[in-house]
Amino acid sequence: MKTLKKIILGITAIIFASCEDVVDVEVQEGPKRLVVEASLDWEKGTDGNVQTIRLRESTPFFNTNTNTEVTGASVVVTNDDNGAIYNFEDQGNGEYLTMNFEPILGQTYSLRIEYNGEVYTAEETMTPVTDITNVFQDRKDGFDDEVLEVHVVFTDPEEVGNHYLFKFQREGDLLPDLEEGKDEFLNGNEIDWWYEIEEDDNTDIEPFKPGDVVNIGMYGISKSYYDYIKILISQLGGVGLFESTPVDVKGNCINITNPENYAFGYFRLSQVVKTSYTFVED
Repeated sequence: MKTLKKIILGITAIIFASCEDVVDVEVQEGPKRLVVEASLDWEKGTDGNVQTIRLRESTPFFNTNTNTEVTGASVVVTNDDNGAIYNFEDQGNGEYLTMNFEPILGQTYSLRIEYNGEVYTAEETMTPVTDITNVFQDRKDGFDDEVLEVHVVFTDPEEVGNHYLFKFQREGDLLPDLEEGKDEFLNGNEIDWWYEIEEDDNTDIEPFKPGDVVNIGMYGISKSYYDYIKILISQLGGVGLFESTPVDVKGNCINITNPENYAFGYFRLSQVVKTSYTFVED
């Protein structure tokens, strides 16, 4: 039904050298760009009023400088259907916060960012998600029948075109795993989505074991975001969502002042259901 995204991002530099000659390898650096992390997630059972948008500047691939937060920008989200305006206040650390956002399923919202004399805009619809009906463990459906896997069960709504983002993170692990899915061949059916961790001797990653706790998020996403995140997951394979990638992946944030100076990242509005599962002896 799916393929686990366990790609490890690697860069191989082949250097021919003798005992006397040194070869310098120059890596071309692209221009700095605005990076927009604007995921407005509305967890079921909450008001969804508190939302944060994060801005930073991109860095060259090998640059370890982490002080790239963007401050002094103007960040505004507007509900295009009812005209409500939400100002995101600068927190001085790259985060922009609002306390009064009102998420409404099916309605369209616009993002406007003013930074360094340029204006960036994006548009997206708040996308619903169905409920998780069961979570359980097994060993029979993964790539290794000796390895524990967690199963997330839900019933896909009958309307055509549902797309999903799954986030799995074992407590104690540094980064989550992301997987994308759609209902192309499963529309209106009960879906059993499984996830396992394969052993990796190079990174000391171990499979699930009894006592492990995995936190799970299932997000309803638009088709356009599905297309975007599918490419991004295939490139990153475990690297942070907004780190440098081998090929530029353009999101939906458009620079209307200077189109050539486009931004990275995406403006997304998703309803999400969250749960956790603790593995037991079987």
